[in-house]
Amino acid sequence: MPNNVTAVAAAPAGEAEAHFTQRLAFETDCWDVHDALSNDTDDFVVLDVRGRDAYAGAHVPGAVSLPHAEIDPERMAAWPADTLFVVYCAGPHCNGANKAAVRLARLGRPVKEMIGGVVGWASEGFDFAEGDDP
Repeated sequence: MPNNVTAVAAAPAGEAEAHFTQRLAFETDCWDVHDALSNDTDDFVVLDVRGRDAYAGAHVPGAVSLPHAEIDPERMAAWPADTLFVVYCAGPHCNGANKAAVRLARLGRPVKEMIGGVVGWASEGFDFAEGDDP
């Protein structure tokens, strides 16, 4: 007897591979960001796109505070055009990271969302930084 899981058949393997591969082009997760930052990577910039007060209270260590509404060509000129940006906001209940990703994409900037945001970072047990500095 069908249930809510099997009532709709799974996609063929090739379609599933294409779908999930494409998702990885748009998203990364807290563990992967933490791992990269822990290994002193410098091939992407993490942007905390929440308000400045939220950033000062707790943020991913190394993240730059840039609220999504402030993303514009002048501010982005501080980084080379091919810089990959990883954006995050409060968590799954917040669409600030999506708004930031749209703004960056419209400016022709490479961007990924760190899924889970602050909530995901906390659930992984990773430490936060506080204050106005990355």
